[in-house]
Amino acid sequence: MVSQSAVALVAFVALCAVLIGVLGFVMHMRHKYSPNLIGALIGALMCFVLLETIPALI
Repeated sequence: MVSQSAVALVAFVALCAVLIGVLGFVMHMRHKYSPNLIGALIGALMCFVLLETIPALI
């Protein structure tokens, strides 16, 4: 059985991934694509996952 907190964390990470994808698409369509900004957003998401969610799952 999967705990509710694990499901919530996976849903949050999936939502963030979708939002980052949408942001990249919008920036590309407006020709204001900045790889540094996308890299910073992905790094911030990964930092959050490593520092907050993984210890909560263990």
